[in-house]
Amino acid sequence: MHIRPEQPSDEQAIRHVLEQAFAPRQQEANLVEALRQQPQGQISLVAVLDETIVGHILFTPAEIMPQQPVKLAALGPMAVLPAHQNQKIGSKLIETGLGACQKAGYEAVVVLGHSGYYPRFGFVTSTEYGLKCEWKVPEPAFMVKELSEGILKKQEGIVKYLPAFSNV
Repeated sequence: MHIRPEQPSDEQAIRHVLEQAFAPRQQEANLVEALRQQPQGQISLVAVLDETIVGHILFTPAEIMPQQPVKLAALGPMAVLPAHQNQKIGSKLIETGLGACQKAGYEAVVVLGHSGYYPRFGFVTSTEYGLKCEWKVPEPAFMVKELSEGILKKQEGIVKYLPAFSNV
């Protein structure tokens, strides 16, 4: 299995992964398609096993309001085909994606996800840094990871995602 950047020919396979992983919902697949129309600063990676895409992860720009001087990425969605879950594919996507974010100059990453899963990658509850999600979500589910140590020290505010997240 290897991780590589998404290519234009991957779009249908990525949609399939998202539809299977989040079935019966299709919002995540629709969201990724909507976000492709706003490609500024995105990092989109796929996990390939035996020439088949079995996983996908997306990072998009986000910001702290009021405007703060932090280059922030939002992780999500992330999906692995059900038949390939629990094989560390998601972990490899996250680790590779965080490295790609750091290389692209992102200083921190937020995620709205399972509070029992993401802490193993260094994510902590965002309220530790005075950050809140723009949507009403359970506090432990909204997490952040600094990629540049200390960058979030005197930050606080509301994290805003790209508009497509609210429109899909």
